[in-house]
Amino acid sequence: MKLHEYQAKDIFANAGIPTPDSELATTVDEVVEAAGSLGYPVAVKAQVHVGGRGKAGGIKLVSDEDEAREAADAILGMDLKGYTVESVLVEEAVDFVDELYVGVTMDRGEGKPVAMVSTKGGVNIEEVAEETPEAIAREHIDPAFGMHPYQARRAVYGAGVDADVARQVSSILQTLFQLWDDKDASDIEVNPLMVTSDNEVIAADAVMNIDDDALFRQPDLAELEEEAYEDDLERKAGEYGFDYVRLKGNVGIIGNGAGLVMTTLDLVDYYGGKPANFLDIGGGAKAARVANALDMVFSDPNVDSVVFNIFGGITRGDEVAKGINEALESFDEIPKPVIVRLAGTNAKEGMEILNTDLVQVEGTLESAVQAAVARAEEVQ
Repeated sequence: MKLHEYQAKDIFANAGIPTPDSELATTVDEVVEAAGSLGYPVAVKAQVHVGGRGKAGGIKLVSDEDEAREAADAILGMDLKGYTVESVLVEEAVDFVDELYVGVTMDRGEGKPVAMVSTKGGVNIEEVAEETPEAIAREHIDPAFGMHPYQARRAVYGAGVDADVARQVSSILQTLFQLWDDKDASDIEVNPLMVTSDNEVIAADAVMNIDDDALFRQPDLAELEEEAYEDDLERKAGEYGFDYVRLKGNVGIIGNGAGLVMTTLDLVDYYGGKPANFLDIGGGAKAARVANALDMVFSDPNVDSVVFNIFGGITRGDEVAKGINEALESFDEIPKPVIVRLAGTNAKEGMEILNTDLVQVEGTLESAVQAAVARAEEVQ
């Protein structure tokens, strides 16, 4: 579960990490009122789960009421990399002289969490890691013992952070790790961590992603789940219990099993198409669950065709086919072409059961994906 910036900053501030004063706003008038209360200059920041908001026009620095109103009018309701901006964070501007990066994530190759520090703050850390990996100091942490103070200091000094602020940055890094551990986070970072001319260090941004499977241990964070949804499709996925990620293509993808869905995504790309989503309906494919999956994919205006890739394991192929038939028959009109590929237990029986008036049946995954890509191209 991804937290919005304003949600993560509340958690950071409560843990003692310095953050700028800010207010959340959902209308132009609220933005103007918040800016006047905070005092100009302020930053107006779109609250969406994407990086590069500033370059995309989602963050504006304003110095008076007219500029605040203009910025709010431009950002609220804008399409930012496929997401509609419904709220903004109005935040006091930070007069800074330097930008740093600090973060904690899981290094799966090492099987340990890793703390990272860089003096290349304010830019995409993935780009830094690819282009100048030596600019990122890394410190692996034994989860049995947590982060020792000397490890935080070693990472901070290893990154070349100025000695005047090194102690503050070390303290923030230790707090981030403690939050990462206590809150069952998968990723947590501040980018940029701004340094002022008075050598104060302030978290100008906040990223915090929570492990969905640990939300039962985090009731306070679980309450934020609804607010964390970006759009109706993500909200539906949460309600239906699907693993769902919206992408930018036009070929809808439904499968049972993460590996199967990922393979389908790769093949769509291989055959020249663009995946519209990752949707794993999990075990079982009864009519109601299939109908919910189709409802989600059909609701995405970007989708022009749908490929159903199902492997019958414990759930037999003929049962899956009945579920697909019943689900499609519940629609008054099939809004987009559906291509189905079945494999596994009783796949042959299932293929024979599928109603070819409602779906296009293909014998192999490759042919199913090619058909879905071709049908999507017909709409273009």
